[in-house]
Amino acid sequence: MPTTDAPPLIDDELEVLAALLPLSDQDIVELGCGAARLARELLVRWPGSRVTGLEVDERQHAKNMAAPQQGLRFVAGAAQAIPFPDASFDLALMLKSLHHVPLPLLSQALRETARVLRPGGHLYVSEPVYAGPLNELVRLFNDEGVVRAAAQSALDEALQGRTWEQVAERRFETPVAFKDFADFEQRMMRPTFADHRIDDAKLAQVGAAFAPHCGPQGACFTRPMHVRLLRRC
Repeated sequence: MPTTDAPPLIDDELEVLAALLPLSDQDIVELGCGAARLARELLVRWPGSRVTGLEVDERQHAKNMAAPQQGLRFVAGAAQAIPFPDASFDLALMLKSLHHVPLPLLSQALRETARVLRPGGHLYVSEPVYAGPLNELVRLFNDEGVVRAAAQSALDEALQGRTWEQVAERRFETPVAFKDFADFEQRMMRPTFADHRIDDAKLAQVGAAFAPHCGPQGACFTRPMHVRLLRRC
């Protein structure tokens, strides 16, 4: 039978995380947590753990604070200056957030992450791959080629020292669906944490590129993902 190297399609990234690490009774920090969707579901399945969501976007942080959950606390802050003592956590999560750290501060963010992890603690980094039809749409108004490559390079550089070792790597694709172009525009083109300077001409350009992907049931894409699991030595 022919074989294929196509990555698996995974709708729930928590499955990937749970296959790599124990999640019961853990102190976890999510750096750049956004709406903390994975963290909220993690606490439903493993209610004995504790999650701290760190978020730099003031508007998203305010939304998070308005939606409390048992075991989950939110703190305003950035990965390059984590406001917690040394050895505070067992696990750090960076879910599509490492490439949002300012480029000159990537190494500092990884040093800060190591500082707040206990010896033997883990850093789970999940980053979108710069490829695929959805990426081709997004790059029309937000080209992340440079920052995504810089994020991977920062991890490679951190692994050259004695602080980190990489213990696992996974690749998969996750489905992403939009009801229509208005849904795509709101979620992708006008996030609360960035101003992509969308004018009428850019909106028309992206809309025209989106149209061939959209049918009566909306538009369905897959986003290729790259996970690297590091352990603090």
